[in-house]
Amino acid sequence: MATEAERTAILARLDEVETEMKRAGLWLEPLPDPPATGPLDPATGFEAWLQGVFLPNARRAAETDSLPPRSQVGVMAMRQYDHDGAMPEALLLVSLLHDVDRMIEMVARKKRPRKKARR
Repeated sequence: MATEAERTAILARLDEVETEMKRAGLWLEPLPDPPATGPLDPATGFEAWLQGVFLPNARRAAETDSLPPRSQVGVMAMRQYDHDGAMPEALLLVSLLHDVDRMIEMVARKKRPRKKARR
């Protein structure tokens, strides 16, 4: 279970992700409609997925204390923005998303039952 401070910190970092996407010109206005084949996914466009799927779901998970045991959105961002060469305007965004991963995994580690030491 995440503490109130941990949930607040994760929500604040997610707000920073949104702010950075807007600053870097990666925020989509309006958000594109999901394709006829299904919901937005990273293949639809990473920014659309990040904005329309990841951020709302991550916020809801933090608010309801239902965070997943792992997150790799930082790795996804690193692959996205380093695929065809570095995208300098996305460096801070990638760093913030790695922070989100670390924060989520830190909370998850606390949830895992500790193994009893053998005697």
